Amino acid sequence: MTIQVTRVGRLNSEQVNSVLRSATLAPSTHNTQPWLFRCTGTGIEVHADPRRILPATDPDGREIVLSCGAALFTLRTAIHALGFHPATILMPSRTDPDLLAVVRPLAERTPDPKVVRLAGAIPRRRTNRRPFVSNVVPKTTLTALRHATELEHAWMSSLDVEQCRLLRDLTARARREQLADPAFLAELDRWTGLGASTRDGVPSYAMEGSPADESWLLGEFGEDHSTTLPLPLVVVIGSLTDERLDRLQAGQALQRVLLAATCAGLDASFISPPIVVRGAHAELRRLLGCGVWPQVLLRVGYGSPLPWTPRRPLEDMLLDTLISA
Repeated sequence: MTIQVTRVGRLNSEQVNSVLRSATLAPSTHNTQPWLFRCTGTGIEVHADPRRILPATDPDGREIVLSCGAALFTLRTAIHALGFHPATILMPSRTDPDLLAVVRPLAERTPDPKVVRLAGAIPRRRTNRRPFVSNVVPKTTLTALRHATELEHAWMSSLDVEQCRLLRDLTARARREQLADPAFLAELDRWTGLGASTRDGVPSYAMEGSPADESWLLGEFGEDHSTTLPLPLVVVIGSLTDERLDRLQAGQALQRVLLAATCAGLDASFISPPIVVRGAHAELRRLLGCGVWPQVLLRVGYGSPLPWTPRRPLEDMLLDTLISA
C-alpha cells in the first residue's frame, strides 16, 4: 500500500509523502525510530514518541530528543531540496513537551546546491559499527564538519590522542556499568541482533563484523604523526547548556554533520556509553575541559560498505493525519 498524506502548505501530497519518508531515514538509538509526524494544512509537526523511549539505555531522555532532532533536520533538508523554504519553530508548545517542532513549507525558492547535495546523501548515510581503515581525514573536511555543526547552533571539537586514551578507559567502565544492569541487557536484547525481516531495531546483518563491546572501537586507533589527532577521528558535538532545546539543536547538528560526512565519503558511528551513563557523562565533561555539555560522541573515518537498515511503515509514524491508499 502506498501512503499519500494530505497537502501541506505549498507541498502537494506526493511531495509531503516524499519528505516524510526522507525524515524517517534519520539515525536513532538502536534504530528505535522514536518520532511521530502530524500533518496539518499549513505545517508538519515533529513529535517525540514516548512509547519508544529506552528508560535503561537513555535514562535522561537525551537520545530520544537527539534522534528527533536528526529527523527534523532531515525533514527540513528534504523540503528545501524541493525548492521550498522550511520555516521552523522549535519547542512551540509549553503544554506539550513531546511536540518538538513545526515545519511550514512556505514560498518557493531556488534550492541551495549545498543543501541539495546533503539531501542526496540522506538515503546513503549509514551508521557503520565496523572497524575503519587508518586513512587520514583531511583537515579541510574536519573544518567543514565543524562549520556544519555551527550552522545548527551547536559546537564541535576533535579529541587528541591523549584524550582518546582517557576516553577508551571511560568508555570501558561505562559499558561495564551498563552490562551489569539487567534492565539495560533486556533492552539491548529487545532492540539489537534481530532477524532480517525486522522493521524495528538493529538487524543482525547490520552488526556483522562489529565488536560486541563498544570500547573495542577505540582500540583501532593509530596516530596521524603530522598532528595530534587519532586515526580515525573522534569528535564531540556539544552545547553551552543542557536543556531540551539544546539537545534538539544538537540532534539537527548531528544529522547535518553525518550527511556532510557522507558527501565526503566518510562513515561514522556512535560512542554512546560516556554520553548516556550519568557518572561517565560528568567525567566526559571534565575530560574535554571546555565547559560545554557533550551531546554526541562520533567516530569518523573511512569504512567498508554497509547494507541499509529498514524503517517502519510510514503510516505507523503518522499522528492524526489523513491518509489515503
